[in-house]
Amino acid sequence: MGLSGRVPPRVNQATKAGLLDLLEQACMQGWTVRGACQVLEVSELRVYRWLGRRAAGELEDHAPGGSPMHGLLDWEVAEIVRLFEEWGEVDRSHRKLAHRGSYLERVWVSPASVRRVLEREGLRLRPLPRPGRSVRQPFPDWVTYQPRSIWIYDTTHFTRAGMAATVIEDLVSRKWLAEIVSAEETFTQLEVVFTDALEREGLLERITARQDGLVDPSVDDPARPVLLALSDIHPESCADRACEVRPAV
Repeated sequence: MGLSGRVPPRVNQATKAGLLDLLEQACMQGWTVRGACQVLEVSELRVYRWLGRRAAGELEDHAPGGSPMHGLLDWEVAEIVRLFEEWGEVDRSHRKLAHRGSYLERVWVSPASVRRVLEREGLRLRPLPRPGRSVRQPFPDWVTYQPRSIWIYDTTHFTRAGMAATVIEDLVSRKWLAEIVSAEETFTQLEVVFTDALEREGLLERITARQDGLVDPSVDDPARPVLLALSDIHPESCADRACEVRPAV
């Protein structure tokens, strides 16, 4: 049998039959089943289980896997393939296809099952193309990289307190210029904090003198600019009144 020491967890049919024959011979010579199992280094419970399987003619182990009760049925596999044909170009994801099947009440399977079925059928989902890299827009020609020339501003939300804080800072010197804390985030708060910053930096009089109407910030005008204000995507910066203050800055 080629065994030495403890019997391995899995052995073939011939090894099981040989161990059972040794056990029967030992019992015929006066050994107890427990004593013989201790010498053969095999569990007594395994021996009794092998005896029952030998009596039923099933001493050989079954192939691993078997037939799980949770395995996909043929109609479920076919429905997954149909979902791919109808919605693959829209969803482009096995997770979304799985949710789509449950929304439409056509098939209820996990995203992993959808992925395995599509791989087995040789079907591939095409992901959305990656967005192109954004091109950084250069500063206008009249901007100089020095203090009091370029300002940046942003808003931080404190959701637990229901407040928002808008801060203006000098991009070059990193000087904290002004801030405002309010329960609202509208153009009014932005106008107030910019006015405060301009007044503290002594620029308000220059802005007031030049603020005689709407201007086009995309056109360079040596007589107009005082400073440049930058920020990330800001909802209130799209307001119609915003162009009355910041472009004039």
